[in-house]
This record gives sequence, structure tokens and C-alpha cells, in this order.
Amino acid sequence: MTTYSPDVAIVGAGTSGCYAAATLADAGYEVVVIERKTEQEAGHIACGDALKGADAFPEAIPKEKIMPAFTNTDVDHGRFEIPQEDVVLDIPIPGELAVIDRWEYGRLIIKGAKEAGATFHYDTVVQDVTQDKSGRVTGVRSKRKGDVVEYDADITIDAAGALSLLQDKVDFNGSTFDTNVSYSQFCSAYREIIEVPNEVEWSDALVFKPTKRAAGYLWYFPRTGTEINAGLGFQMTEQPMKLVEDLKQDLRNRPEFKGGKVTDKLGAALPTRRPYDSAVAEGYMAVGDAAGHVNPTTGGGIAGAAYAGKYAGEQAIKALEQGDVSEELLWRYNTRIMEHFGGRYAALDIYNIFTTAYDTDVLQGLMAALPMDKLSEALYSGSANVGLGLKLQTALKSYGYWGTLYDFYKTKNLADDLLTHYETYPTSPMGFESWQATRDDIMDDIYATTGADPKY
Repeated sequence: MTTYSPDVAIVGAGTSGCYAAATLADAGYEVVVIERKTEQEAGHIACGDALKGADAFPEAIPKEKIMPAFTNTDVDHGRFEIPQEDVVLDIPIPGELAVIDRWEYGRLIIKGAKEAGATFHYDTVVQDVTQDKSGRVTGVRSKRKGDVVEYDADITIDAAGALSLLQDKVDFNGSTFDTNVSYSQFCSAYREIIEVPNEVEWSDALVFKPTKRAAGYLWYFPRTGTEINAGLGFQMTEQPMKLVEDLKQDLRNRPEFKGGKVTDKLGAALPTRRPYDSAVAEGYMAVGDAAGHVNPTTGGGIAGAAYAGKYAGEQAIKALEQGDVSEELLWRYNTRIMEHFGGRYAALDIYNIFTTAYDTDVLQGLMAALPMDKLSEALYSGSANVGLGLKLQTALKSYGYWGTLYDFYKTKNLADDLLTHYETYPTSPMGFESWQATRDDIMDDIYATTGADPKY
């Protein structure tokens, strides 16, 4: 058996893990990143490859170091295809957009974390989490090529992705860490990288299209004019889709993909749920997909993961400086997440809940009637300002969907209430239970309004 004793052990070499590692290593702390893939495969992750907020990344790994992975910076809007209504809607998307080569990006952030001083251990599969008698997480136990490898660390950062194995191994009794997590709050997705003979006409857009099944959508994101990330996903509350066959069926109906060649294919699960209420326990923090840090309506998670890594790394530094890795000392990490994007993502999740209560055809008709600038505002900010005149204008366009439209606006108002409540997220664990109770009351109103089954 081999034992390492770094200041911090980070499980997972994705975006959140690398930014946490770079933040800590740059401050002079000993950091080991434990990655189950080989050095050659590390960074190869199933992703839509679209990056929103490319202009505002943490400085731990400067933007210029990841720029070589940006393959298309001309994308500036979304293109939503609604076959039932025979319409294509252009949706404005705020902020800087880019489509990237995700594997190259993965290699570059690993390189950036290494340059900051972090150490990477590849081919290492975590099998258990160690805790002392008080319940404090003290590290992880792993295997590398048949040998047992233990990591004894002051702090363990879980960057192991959606439905992280580590969270099945930790005893969270007595902590605030969010254990109200199930597979039904996640999305199953599959994507292919396809080289097409001729440049697509929508090389400046992110293309979305609803699937025939509720709570699912297809995407076509142009890495370049001739290299397309094509994929689809569905909410795990629904009956399983045949992801590979359903994607191929849609590709066969799109002339721009005739003669196309698949160069890569991958599947994954991703969180389409609100961020964890608390992602800390004594000696332990969860970041990125492992803490639900993903926009639940779009699946976008790269920028949120980068900032989660930064915030976790900075709070770990404070804990190490003070020799205190308690839940209370680590709590500031939670509040920074909620202040930056957590509350917004929680409000966006309400629109996911709304869609589970209605038939796909009804939702497509409603989307065709909604003003695209306000829909975009809601999907990216969690809220939208909708005045009386706009409501009347929308109502006239949506004849036949008035009942659903009324429910949508009531749901939108409740999402605004939820967003306001997240602005009161407690600054310490002391007020946590009462904050949760009020939040759950708002959620009960949302379920009653939408008729959706409770998600949490």
C-alpha cells in the first residue's frame, strides 16, 4: 500500500477540479488531483462544447491558456427549431459565446493546473472515503493498477462529476451536506462529433430542437462550419430514450449531415437540478457537477464549475491557514456559490419542473408564442420582466394555449419569489434549517401551480 499526505486531495481532473487545484497550488499548498483516466484520456469528457461566459474565467488558469481550444467564436445566438409549428426562432444569448474542442480544453486546464504546481495521479480509481471518529473526512482510498493507494488530506474536494461515488461513501449524518439527491434529478445525454462535407448555414448559432419525448432536446453546436457537436438528452424522470438511435434518426432527416463522418462519441449524465443546498461537510467540499453547478435548462456547466473550483480553493486556503476545516469555516464557499449563480440556477430549475407537467406539443406551441427576448432573459437570468402590454400581445399569439400560458406566468412569478429567497441564503449553518423550510414552502406552491410531481 502507498500513502500520500497532501494538504488537499482533489478527486477528478475536470474543470472544477483543475481550477481548485490551480488556486491552491498557486498559493503554495501541496495538492494532488486523483484522476481515474489515463494521462492520454484525461480531459476527454462528454459535453455540448458550448461555452457561455468565455470572457469571465477565474485567473487561476488565465483565459489565454485555454484560448487554443476555442474553435468557433462567431456564435452569437440560439436557433430553436419547432417542427410542430414549422418555425425557427432566433434566441438572443447574452454574454460572450464560444464553441470549443472539449478534449483539447481538458488537456489545457490540466496543463494550467500543473504549471501552477498541482500534481496529477492518473489511472487511480477512488473506492472509498476515510473519516475519523468525529465524522471529519480525512481522505480517500483508491486503487492504481491493482495496488491500494491512500490519500490522507486535511481537505478533500469532490470534483468527481454527476452522481459522485464519493457521496455514496461519506457518512453525512450531523452535517448540512445535501443528501436529497436522486438519479431522477439528472439528465442522460449522448453526443457525437461529426465532420460534414460542406459548411452548415448556421455556423454562427447554437441549434436546439425538442425531442418527440417530453423533457428532452437535441442540439447541434458548430465547432467549426464543418465539425458539429450533435447530441441529445432527456430528463431521467421520463421513460428512457434510445439515445443513439434517436440521434441517428434525426441526423438522417437533415440534409446537411449527408456524407458526414463520426469522429468521436460519448455519453454522460449531468445534473439538471438546483445546486446543492449545502456542498460542505467537515473536511469536505463538492464542486461542479458533483454539487449540481449546472444551468438546469441548458446543461451549461463549464463557467460555473470554474468558479466553484476557485471558491472552493480559496475557502480551503482560509481553512488551512486557520487550522480549522470545520463545516462552519468552509460555509463561506456555499454562500459565494449562491450569491454568484446558485440562486439563479435554482430559479431556472422551476422551468424544468414546469415542462414535466405538460405534453410536448403544448409546450412547442407555447414556445412559438412567447417573445424570444423575454424567453432568453428567463432562461439565462432566472427571471424576466413581463409587462401587461407584452402579456396581451403574447396572449393573442397563443390562442389555444391560454390555460398553459396563464400557468406559465404564475410559475414565472413563483420563480421570482424563489430567486428573491435565495438572496437571503444564510451566512452560517445556524440559519440553514429555517431558510430551507421557507424555500420548501415556495416549492410546494410551485408544484401546486404546475401540477408537476415533486422533484425533491
